[in-house]
Amino acid sequence: MINTVDFITPPVDDPYWFGQISAANSISDVYSMGGKPLTALNLVMFPAKKLDMGILRDILRGGNDKVVEAGACLAGGHSVDDNEPKYGLCVSGVVHPQRIITNSGAKPGDSLVLTKPLGSGVLFNATRAGKFNPRELERSVLPVLAALNGSAMDKALAYDLHACTDITGFGLLGHLLEMAAGSGVQAVVDYAALPFYEGAQLMYERGQTTGSNKANRQLVARYPMLVERQLAKSEEELLYDPQTSGGLLLALPSDQARRLLADLHGIGIGRASLIGELVAGSPGVVIH
Repeated sequence: MINTVDFITPPVDDPYWFGQISAANSISDVYSMGGKPLTALNLVMFPAKKLDMGILRDILRGGNDKVVEAGACLAGGHSVDDNEPKYGLCVSGVVHPQRIITNSGAKPGDSLVLTKPLGSGVLFNATRAGKFNPRELERSVLPVLAALNGSAMDKALAYDLHACTDITGFGLLGHLLEMAAGSGVQAVVDYAALPFYEGAQLMYERGQTTGSNKANRQLVARYPMLVERQLAKSEEELLYDPQTSGGLLLALPSDQARRLLADLHGIGIGRASLIGELVAGSPGVVIH
């Protein structure tokens, strides 16, 4: 049995999108361990005296639709009156005890596959600041964030998957270094292969950032990092950009990675990318 709890503050103004993305974010924790979600409980914090209850209804409707899509059952929940809305799920799932996938089982020679683009954090902040078109956010970003990671994990489990984590608030480098440190390996990343949402680098170039970039940079500072190519400041910031309902980072034998990538592309996960490899060495990251 797997039990996970996760909730977020609204990344977008639309309550239905907020509910979908929050639920997908919560359910992803079960998928990333190779599990199947079974039940979910709503966790709601909402300023009932300040906001229309119709907003809460749409948040919960979005969350319920994702729970149903995941094949799980919404079994109730808990609500608290708070100063700002927050929503997420406590998700329970099952996985065979001999098939639990962790973020610490990667091996030298593994390739790294990432299933969703990066850069959603800065785009959310830029949209709130009026610097990024909300229609473009809804067209090209929100559907990806609201997409469940279950189908990607189903494909990955058909291979000799050694490790997995989902990319969320710690950014790519934070979660990648957790995997490298837990597995006792070194990560080598091909920056040119990293998938980014359109406009994310431009927002960093224009001075937009997030409240988590600095903390994420401090988090990974205790590990060695070698940058073999010259990165602009905006390119570097994308490595620390916090994700909401980000993709899966999958580690599997290099001779299987391209077949998995083809499978992912075949089911519509078109931005899935082969971003690097893991090699023997002290935990850290090399970017070239």
